[in-house]
Amino acid sequence: MINEIKQDAEARMTKSLEALSQAFAKIRTGRAHPSILDSVMVSYYGSDMPLRQVANVNVEDARTLAVVPWEKPMVPDIEKAIMKADLGLNPTTSGEVIRVPMPALTEETRKNYIKQARGEAETGRVSIRNIRRDANSDIKDLLKEKEITEDDARRGEDEIQKITDKYIAQVDADLAKKEKDLMEI
Repeated sequence: MINEIKQDAEARMTKSLEALSQAFAKIRTGRAHPSILDSVMVSYYGSDMPLRQVANVNVEDARTLAVVPWEKPMVPDIEKAIMKADLGLNPTTSGEVIRVPMPALTEETRKNYIKQARGEAETGRVSIRNIRRDANSDIKDLLKEKEITEDDARRGEDEIQKITDKYIAQVDADLAKKEKDLMEI
């Protein structure tokens, strides 16, 4: 039973890490990366679709993304959607290709992005700690029901703590990597 609780906690903590990495992907660095446009929704024949489902997004050079729509009439809609996405990007169109230059980050914007990244990391840590709390309460419930001994409960809680420490360390490592990316000029 304790093994099931540990496996469930570890699976949920892994999902928290995945959510954190998705949140980090939305915080742009000075370099062009296609994931920056993942949150852009384009009006496509009356319904909103993710940009990746109506166009190819490629890195043209270190500071420019190239968006190639699959249908030529979609060019103005995609351009409007990128501007409306509030990412601080100004696309330019040349024929069927929409180029999205990445503006250089100022010191102030870098610091704001680092604050945002730290906030996301703290949210990830809180999520992992909540999972630890849930797992420990499940172990205490088993102890109350007399399905496990006190030694098993203590051992289970220690193992849950080790798993939690491992995932918190991973969050810290991911944050350090993101901060390094943001401070790179």
